[in-house]
Amino acid sequence: MASGKKPAKGRKPNISAEELLSHYRNMLMIRRFEEKAGQLYGMGIIGGFCHLYIGQEAVVVGLEASAEEGDQRITSYRDHGHMLACGMDPKGVMAELAGRATGYSRGKGGSMHMFSKEKNFYGGHGIVGAQVSLGAGLAFANWYRGNDRVSFAYFGDGAANQGQVYETMNMASLWKLPCIFVIENNQYAMGTSLQRASSTPDLYTRGAAFGIPGEAVDGMDVLAVKAAGEKAVAHCRSGEGPYILEMKTYRYRGHSMSDPAKYRSREEVQKVKEEKDPIDHIRDMLTAGNHATDEDLKAIDKEIKKIVSESADFATNSPEPALDELYTDIYA
Repeated sequence: MASGKKPAKGRKPNISAEELLSHYRNMLMIRRFEEKAGQLYGMGIIGGFCHLYIGQEAVVVGLEASAEEGDQRITSYRDHGHMLACGMDPKGVMAELAGRATGYSRGKGGSMHMFSKEKNFYGGHGIVGAQVSLGAGLAFANWYRGNDRVSFAYFGDGAANQGQVYETMNMASLWKLPCIFVIENNQYAMGTSLQRASSTPDLYTRGAAFGIPGEAVDGMDVLAVKAAGEKAVAHCRSGEGPYILEMKTYRYRGHSMSDPAKYRSREEVQKVKEEKDPIDHIRDMLTAGNHATDEDLKAIDKEIKKIVSESADFATNSPEPALDELYTDIYA
């Protein structure tokens, strides 16, 4: 049964300056990368669909900090942050966003469909909820091979209402698969608020019918996310089956670049930015604990902006795929 726990508020003691700086750097990299991606989209360099991760950085950074080498991750179309957090090269990611031959899927996948076998990143999927079943498939392979690996299957609050999610949960529980179902509850499924779309306010309880434990986590606090991730990972590696983590988070931008987000007020968004921003939270901990000065953090920001700028230049100057690329990776 679900644990019944509300979002964790406590923090692990004795957090090192190195760990805080690592979280700060990783979240800031995602934030700056996504801001640049938004700029390139506006310039017409990135086309098609583009869903930014701004505001949700603590979720994937915290969970990646709880993962081990060889663990897998799979997610939906809001996926750039997941790619960067698992160590994929910003140049290759940006080049794929721009549809260039130097991208991770050689320019054919774009924003929603790129992969990295080396980093155990299995997409990027455009069909709402479809990746959840695939995530359990990865977990089944791990269980079958007995390799002690865990898969992270990310999906949103909107996808949580898809029927295939519950078919997957039933099978995962039945076979005790090492799969962590991560619900990135950013409060809005496209333009529909959670209150209007879900009869249950706590999505982590959706696994209760299948005997899958779960909990809600403050998804704006990277340390709370990491602590919950470690608990879930330990549960899965011990052979006890799947676990659900509902990350209470918030996206600052629209559902996609074409969404003006008129279904919520500017005041609502600004309030979250001022009170709950995950990057500001870690920045405050670093400065309050005398782990870093404002000058130190500005230097990190400058370094990251340089990396992101170089990735944008790399993507812009990379060639488009050759025509014969249309005939690779197809069955007939």
